[in-house]
Amino acid sequence: MRAPLHLWLIGGLTLFWNLVGAADYTFTQMNAAFYMAQFTPEQLAWFHSFPAWVEGAWAIAVWFSVLGSLLLLFRKGAAVFAFALSLAAMVVTGIYNFFVMSPALHEVSGEGAVAFSLAILVIGLCEWLYARRMRQLQVIG
Repeated sequence: MRAPLHLWLIGGLTLFWNLVGAADYTFTQMNAAFYMAQFTPEQLAWFHSFPAWVEGAWAIAVWFSVLGSLLLLFRKGAAVFAFALSLAAMVVTGIYNFFVMSPALHEVSGEGAVAFSLAILVIGLCEWLYARRMRQLQVIG
């Protein structure tokens, strides 16, 4: 079966989106001065206070979303699993950032950070639902 145009479009857009997230994660983890300069001292302290398990969940969320996009473009059914794992890790980090962490994300970065974090979660959910639907339709296998 020939892949529909929307698979290439959505696959390419999600890959771009997820690579931006991967760059954010990488520059933050590397403590890249040019990147970290955009944050306030409070935000930097907040980033540096993450426990290892939150850093791990963030890594899973980022890298499995990139993998999911690549698998989608290669028309592999494993994209569904990759996006699902990424989404689960996003939920874990979100719960920590908003309900466990003190101060919470919105206290450090404002309400815009809440909206952006929710947008990331919604996009992650849409990626998983799209890949699942493409597998159901046997566009990916």
